[in-house]
Amino acid sequence: MILQGKYMSGSQSRFNAIADINKAVPFETKMTDSLKKIWATDVFSMAQMEESLSKSAYKAMKKTVQTGAALPNDVADDVAAAMKDWAMAKGAKFFSHIFYPMTNATAEKHDGFIITNPEGAAITEFSGSLLIKGEPDGSSFPNGSLRMTNAARGYTAWDPTSPAYIMHTPNGAVLMIPSVFMSWTGEALDKKIPLLRSNAAMNAAAQKVLTLMGEEEIATLNSSCGAEQEYFLIDERFANARPDILLAGRTLFGASPAKGQQFDDHYFGAIPERVQVFMQDFEDKLYRLGIPAKTHHNEVAPGQFEIAPYFESANIASDHQQLLMTLMKTTAKKHGFFCLLHEKPFAGVNGSGKHVNWSVGNATQGNLLDPGSTPNDNLNFLLFCGAVIRGVHKFGPLLRAVIASASNDHRLGANEAPPAILSVYLGDQLEKVFDDIKTGALHVPKSGGLMDLGLAQILKFERDPGDRNRTSPFAFTGNRFEFRAVGSSQSVSGPLVAMNTMLADSLEWIAEKLEAQLESGKDKAAAAFAVIKELMELHSNVIFGGDGYSAEWHRMAVEERGLRNAPTTADALPALKEKEVVELFSNTGVLTPTELASRFEVYAEQYVLSVEVEAKLVIEMATTMIYPAAVKYLSSMASTGFTLEHSPATKVAAAATAMMASVEKLSAALESEHFDTTEAHMSFLAADVRALMVDIRTSADLLETLVADDLWPLPKYREMLFIK
Repeated sequence: MILQGKYMSGSQSRFNAIADINKAVPFETKMTDSLKKIWATDVFSMAQMEESLSKSAYKAMKKTVQTGAALPNDVADDVAAAMKDWAMAKGAKFFSHIFYPMTNATAEKHDGFIITNPEGAAITEFSGSLLIKGEPDGSSFPNGSLRMTNAARGYTAWDPTSPAYIMHTPNGAVLMIPSVFMSWTGEALDKKIPLLRSNAAMNAAAQKVLTLMGEEEIATLNSSCGAEQEYFLIDERFANARPDILLAGRTLFGASPAKGQQFDDHYFGAIPERVQVFMQDFEDKLYRLGIPAKTHHNEVAPGQFEIAPYFESANIASDHQQLLMTLMKTTAKKHGFFCLLHEKPFAGVNGSGKHVNWSVGNATQGNLLDPGSTPNDNLNFLLFCGAVIRGVHKFGPLLRAVIASASNDHRLGANEAPPAILSVYLGDQLEKVFDDIKTGALHVPKSGGLMDLGLAQILKFERDPGDRNRTSPFAFTGNRFEFRAVGSSQSVSGPLVAMNTMLADSLEWIAEKLEAQLESGKDKAAAAFAVIKELMELHSNVIFGGDGYSAEWHRMAVEERGLRNAPTTADALPALKEKEVVELFSNTGVLTPTELASRFEVYAEQYVLSVEVEAKLVIEMATTMIYPAAVKYLSSMASTGFTLEHSPATKVAAAATAMMASVEKLSAALESEHFDTTEAHMSFLAADVRALMVDIRTSADLLETLVADDLWPLPKYREMLFIK
């Protein structure tokens, strides 16, 4: 950006951004079409297929979607033809197999419907074979050594259980076909294949338990997901003046403003008008794509917001979550915002999570994690809930590993996020039920009672039987479990795969124990209680209803209960290499040992690269932006007659000197990196490099509070968080 023939300084850019925002013309609000008119209009839904396909093709597709049954190849040709006609009627000239590699992003390659005939005329074609299979390069995505440049072939394959849709962009419309991604040798290179496999494993194990419990009609079981998405919005002009936000997704420097979130006045407050206009536009786009956005509101931190969709089957919910994040960023840009999905973009205020609400059910037995009004009598619920308790206890380190990232490390354990120790919160009523089963003295649980405020005009209502615990990483919340430790930028697929797979393992264990109890002559109730009693004796240590932030819990969890505390990604990721975890995925058929090893390699590499990018940015910004501002301030002070012995010049000089000394140490640390193992490399970055980055930031943030405001080159927290 050039100003009067000279490059614009950082401070000029910052103040110009503020001026531009203040004089911007307000966005005009407009009435939008009704939900009935726009809902899923850009989705090749079952309703659309019923209109477009032959009866036999539609029947086959419906069976595949509902049960996961194989789809006959000849049906694919019918679907492809109908899908092409529908998409082209909406203006699409291209199609894309959209897939989800082992990152938290999406990938797509656009192909035209167009081909030429011998006469040179353009015609359109989209056959079943083109629908079923695509062929991107398998070695150009993170693959954990599964694919090399000399063995690069990879395939995408259509997932008929997740609906195709139209993505509208300023450059036109594209037919998007949700797909899996695999190597030529058949290994999963994506996040969708393991999710589909984990659901199949869970369904198979659940069918065994329900059959033993005397259920006769058992529809295919699916896990469901509803992911609450937190995010920050700042004006894009501020973001463009911050290299750290652009390249790392968070502020590597920034002093806390005089006012942050301490007044608790932002949470559920009135949504700023400009943000409300963005939300309305964003949600209209979601509705057209059949994504059921249900709730939006201000979150706790200034500039932070949340959107929560309604529950969907896990596979579709995972696809929709990826699409939601993409749309959130592009729509924010349209409205002059920059959307931050980083777990901790601003120090000193709450970070962002993605609470994954997870349950299991089907069309015949319903939600199997719904206790009903008398959970002590609901044997299916008790068995499935017990299976979750066992799974979290046995595979807590796995659950910690699948939410591990360089960005989530900044959030876990802080006041807005659960600790890195995995425990289960059940609430008073359920905890009492399971404890009674363990001790062999089951009592009728008490209800929550009526909420009566003593005000005649306020209607009384039934209070929930238990409170909520916001410090629990894995909490029961009425008819589902909420995995609260998932990071805001992460794909929900990894956590869903882990939860489905651990549940499958626990249900297999329960089925084996249950069968033995029934064969011994016990009736179903006695057999179920006997199995749950044994389960609780082995695994109740993971149940905790107290303050998860307290130092006493951290001590007790590790020393007395044998739970693992993995505060950083360097501590957490090695769990993927443990024998018990390898056998879990192998025995359930979700991931082969080779596929699991590739994931450790990919996630470890992403951690290393993320921290190293941040470290290099810290060095660059401290050297080229912050130090020059300090020197310029000292020079201006000297020109007015102040000496370095005079405060605040003394403080500025000392802080600048300390900062650059830490920069030298960090530079030397990065240049000396030589490690025998990936684990050693991650540990060095987590412990040594990040500590040096904190030292640099401490000095830099002090400088921000001392250097003249008109010389400071970076947009400040007070501007980014409060100017909307």
